[in-house]
Amino acid sequence: MIIKTMKIIMESDQPIMGKAENLRGFFAHQFDSYLLLHHHLANNKFLYQYPRIQYKDIDGKKMVLGLAEGVEVLQSIYNQYDWIDLGGYKYQIYSKEISLKEEIFGVTDESDEPKEYLKYQFLTPWFALNEENYRRYRDYSFPERTDQLKSILIQNIIAIAKTFNYFVDKKVLTEVNLKETTINFKGRSVIGFLGTFQVNFHLPDYIGLGKSVSRGFGTIKKL
Repeated sequence: MIIKTMKIIMESDQPIMGKAENLRGFFAHQFDSYLLLHHHLANNKFLYQYPRIQYKDIDGKKMVLGLAEGVEVLQSIYNQYDWIDLGGYKYQIYSKEISLKEEIFGVTDESDEPKEYLKYQFLTPWFALNEENYRRYRDYSFPERTDQLKSILIQNIIAIAKTFNYFVDKKVLTEVNLKETTINFKGRSVIGFLGTFQVNFHLPDYIGLGKSVSRGFGTIKKL
């Protein structure tokens, strides 16, 4: 299938400090009528779906990515702000680099010989483990940890496919080359992963895999 994507990279006359979650906070507050910008429903409830709008901090560059319906939201607001406030620091936005694409999403063609694997790199740490699978990870050997991470990665991809109503009718296969790193999440340190993986699945550049992708975790790019 084809998924529309829209990427906005913002630049100021000075380095824009702050994290992706600060960027998310600004847009959620500034344009709170757009549900896809923040996923907050009434009565402290949340919209639980793969985020159509994701906020990124890639090598110091602040980026907002829209997917599918999220593209329409970004098209509606992209010219309605010329500054951003991140954690109390205000930045004048002098340029917005905008990229609008239609990208392939789905399992690679099974007729390819040899089987087509696509290689991706994590640009930001992959937040892969919850409390339950972390306990298993901690007690596993290295080969068992690798198998566990491969399984979680495939689950992440299939979960995204479901939210886009894409039926995965072929086996998703992957190989990983990952190293542990530290993620600071809500005042605590948790394990994340950086590195590369190969998979027989087309994924758009800059989407996130795993937990808390709206805050910039698990951002990937094809190599």
